[in-house]
Amino acid sequence: MKLIERVITLQLEKLKSRKWKFSPIPNIEESSFNKSLEWFHDMGVNGLTRENIQNSLDGRLLHAEGPVVLKIKTGSINKNDIPGIEDVIERILNLEGRNNYTNETINHMKMKINQEDVRYISFEDINTRGLTGAKNGQSNSKKDTWGIYAYNKGVHFEEDNNEVEVSRGGSHGIGKIASNAASDLHVMYFANCDENGEQHLGGTVQLIEHMYEGQAFRSTGYFTDIELLGNNISKFYPYENHFHDVFKKDTRGLKIIIPYFRADYDDERSIIKSICDSFFISIINNKLEVHVNEKVVSKDTILNYVRDQAYYNQDITEAKKEFTPLYLDTYLNAPSEEIVVSNGEEDFHFNLYFTYDERIPKGRVAVVRTIGMKIEDFTVKGNATKPFNAVLIGGPNEDAYLKSLENESHTKLTKDHFNDAKLKRLAKKFINNLSKEIAKVIEEAIKKNNPTDGPMNTEDILYVVETQFKKDLENSLGTVKINKGKTLVKTTGKQSKKEKRNKRVDNGQKVDNKKDLTKRKRDPLKWQRSNDEFDNTIAEGKERYSAHPEIVERVILNDKELIKFDFAKSDQLGAAKVCDISLSIIDGMGTEYKNEFKIQDNYQEIIDINAGQSCDFNKNVIKNVQIENGVAQLKLKLKNTFNRSLKFVYYVEV
Repeated sequence: MKLIERVITLQLEKLKSRKWKFSPIPNIEESSFNKSLEWFHDMGVNGLTRENIQNSLDGRLLHAEGPVVLKIKTGSINKNDIPGIEDVIERILNLEGRNNYTNETINHMKMKINQEDVRYISFEDINTRGLTGAKNGQSNSKKDTWGIYAYNKGVHFEEDNNEVEVSRGGSHGIGKIASNAASDLHVMYFANCDENGEQHLGGTVQLIEHMYEGQAFRSTGYFTDIELLGNNISKFYPYENHFHDVFKKDTRGLKIIIPYFRADYDDERSIIKSICDSFFISIINNKLEVHVNEKVVSKDTILNYVRDQAYYNQDITEAKKEFTPLYLDTYLNAPSEEIVVSNGEEDFHFNLYFTYDERIPKGRVAVVRTIGMKIEDFTVKGNATKPFNAVLIGGPNEDAYLKSLENESHTKLTKDHFNDAKLKRLAKKFINNLSKEIAKVIEEAIKKNNPTDGPMNTEDILYVVETQFKKDLENSLGTVKINKGKTLVKTTGKQSKKEKRNKRVDNGQKVDNKKDLTKRKRDPLKWQRSNDEFDNTIAEGKERYSAHPEIVERVILNDKELIKFDFAKSDQLGAAKVCDISLSIIDGMGTEYKNEFKIQDNYQEIIDINAGQSCDFNKNVIKNVQIENGVAQLKLKLKNTFNRSLKFVYYVEV
């Protein structure tokens, strides 16, 4: 026992000698990166900007005058000026992936570690409280927000004041990892200055569980000091901030620094648009002011950006994906009306700012929290293409309920994250009722803007139609005259094929097939007869089926394409666990071009999500795709030459 304690003590002492601390574990169990990293990476610089601004607004000084000011800077720094980065690089060189995706990420990291000049982005807030209790280190106290922010994952600090807590944007406690996702090395730092002027620097890096110098370690590393308390007990304490100026924070508040800033995030225009898209209400109400390098987005300047063609298309008829210019005009110029939305147990009262304009091609509603952050561009059921625009804002009670409905990235109202069946049912009813109540406003606006001209006398029209119909009928069929000059239309006496088809005789009784026969259930997979054009691609002994569009879901996100095949509705595949999937191009007229698409010319890599590994492919066929619970899922990395407007027919081979 004493020998084991001695070994642990030596490990802790060695740990203390390094700037970055990783906790030792008995063995490696998890060999993949945190899934939230990829999720936030796919959200791009928009997700990064949104999370950091929201955190600054949440940390606002409650009684301060003026807005929260956030200074965003991008630039370059010498690698040697990044605190402790050599420790992180050593760990990265020791990472070993167990699947293609993990290996790809590790190789990408290794390609970046030799840079001498490193790009970075920083977010520094002013008129905020900063983190408290840094000098207490890893205290596990709810009052010490430094310990919660620095050393805990998935934990959200809650305010004592319930009204303040309700108004805050954060709630899930995972947004911190958005900063790690923005770094090629998954590394970020945070500099803090508290109300007493005490300055500290911390940081986190998100890797995978790994072996280092013969010892297994956890995936998360902390830029922190450590105190050995005896009996194999230790405690993290932050470093006092005496580092490079990029990492300095000498006024009260928090500063996030992200070195190895991803090239696809490094876009000043996109950062400014993200600010305007998500926080236009905060800015216009002087709750927020953001500096992006030398540019300032404030209540006095936001219109300069939103009404600039270089940032937003100013043609209303083209407002199909970006709605910020419309939202801002609606909020500033349209009157508001109160709507009441119920979840079945409680009524919620909102102010709806509403504009009707025939030039608007797609109608959307900006659902906004009282802090001034837009949650989503809400689509009203059955009214997605109606010519309107709206902004919805509630009070503290409404804010609390909206907050409970948000997904983890605060970008959508959903019922999906509720485990409690009752809460899920109430959430679904609220979201449906929100659509219904706004639909009433839309319908009223349509009636108001498209009035009728009063009742119309249709006697003459009906007479002309009836007379013309009689003449056409007489011309098309023979007639027979009877007494007093009256006529009858003569028929051939033959039944149509359709009439015969719908009748059958059963034991001398006529039976209506339409009523008697049940409808056949159409299988979404249709067997394909052998075709010479395809014979050279179908493996021997396999059958080919065409997939109906209803079982295929396809979406393109940045440089990735996701495809999901739901075979659960089909009886064709039986218990098949693996299939091949082939692609054919189809044009707007429905003409199929069976051998023209080459996978290697359009995709860098195809990953089987179920299997967690890359798929082999040949010409237009993806090989050995796994089926789990009737579902196959693929992630395809696009090449720059890929035509995003292509439409496909998919074939399944088993």
